Amino acid sequence: MIARQSGAALLAALMLPACAGGMIPPSAGGPAPSRPVPSGEGATRPVPATPRPTLPVELPADPALDKGMAAGLGVTRGPDIASLIPSGERARLALQAFRISCPTLMKRTDASGLTRGADWNNSCAAASSWPEASAAEFFARYFEAVQVGDGAAFVTGYYEPEIAGSRARQPGYEVPIYRRPTDLIDVDLGQFSDSLKGRTIRGKVSGSKFVPYDDRSQIVSGALAGRGLELAWAADPVEFFFLQVQGSGRLNLPDGGVMRIGYEGQNGRDYTGIGKLMKDRGLIQAGSMQDIMQYLRAHPAEGAAIMNENKSFVFFRELTGAGPIGALGVPVTAEATVAADPKFIPLGAPVLLSLDRAEPAGVWIAQDTGGAIKGANRFDSFWGAGARARGIAGGMSARGSALVLLPIGSAARLVRP
Repeated sequence: MIARQSGAALLAALMLPACAGGMIPPSAGGPAPSRPVPSGEGATRPVPATPRPTLPVELPADPALDKGMAAGLGVTRGPDIASLIPSGERARLALQAFRISCPTLMKRTDASGLTRGADWNNSCAAASSWPEASAAEFFARYFEAVQVGDGAAFVTGYYEPEIAGSRARQPGYEVPIYRRPTDLIDVDLGQFSDSLKGRTIRGKVSGSKFVPYDDRSQIVSGALAGRGLELAWAADPVEFFFLQVQGSGRLNLPDGGVMRIGYEGQNGRDYTGIGKLMKDRGLIQAGSMQDIMQYLRAHPAEGAAIMNENKSFVFFRELTGAGPIGALGVPVTAEATVAADPKFIPLGAPVLLSLDRAEPAGVWIAQDTGGAIKGANRFDSFWGAGARARGIAGGMSARGSALVLLPIGSAARLVRP
């Protein structure tokens, strides 16, 4: 996913460890986990809605199928979707996002096992010229619905945070934002032992040894200074800390311009949720984002030491053009992109959500992933940038039902006759 945690998931990420043993987080190639709501700013009041009930689960024909993939949980044919897809802006944005996804979608291997590349040819060809004013009709014409597993959806939200920053160091902008160092090395342990397949570590070479890379406290103390790695400078170390948790964001520059930055790697050190540390020590009570940020600012010396207890440090690159870029390798679209678990949802596929909040109801496109987004019906909705996006995403926690929209004809391979 952009490289992050997520709305409600972000708080969990701050409270709990993200990964162990110095392993690269699962989201380390794409977007970021959840986004914090800046101190003093609350979430938007939710608009309640009644979700569509989930369907009775159709158990897999073969009980031996891997339950870590969609087919192993059971795939149930869904209802006709013509009357279920709301028309309007959400469908129009989803059509745009689907159109952007098509070149990758038709070539990639679907890790969920639900589709094949050729399945998408007809819908992608039609999407290229389909009028956006009738986007809902496009999805009804070219797709059929399936429910993966029990279909019980849980949806959080993420957004692109904005903090004050400068391209050059100047008074008031003293916090360095670093590019990825050239001596930071990824090691695929599976090349050394079959038992370590899928496991990767990061570090650096020191003499004849491979050692852990500098941790946050060392980097903050100047371990990388003077190497020409400074991409930009932030005004507030607390806001920058939370942007690192997010994995991408926007710097509001002194001249009124905006510089967008995105994830370019992480130092390989374990992630530690500082919220749990602070709550365990009695420094905060509820453990909300506002509680954490207010305490860090009110006690700057102690706050700096607490932030350094999270040894993980994220590096950035400047983003140009559309973006940020999701795990599918294409720009994510505000109010149309969701992060999903690719073991259960084909990246690039439309997803139809019906939830107990009205704001995220409708069609979304699975273009992203995330370290906290695991399971068949777990989604993280992307709301863009700005106050509205921050307000909705920061308080997004919705439950209901989810249907995956697959190209017509592909469901026949998945469900029992």
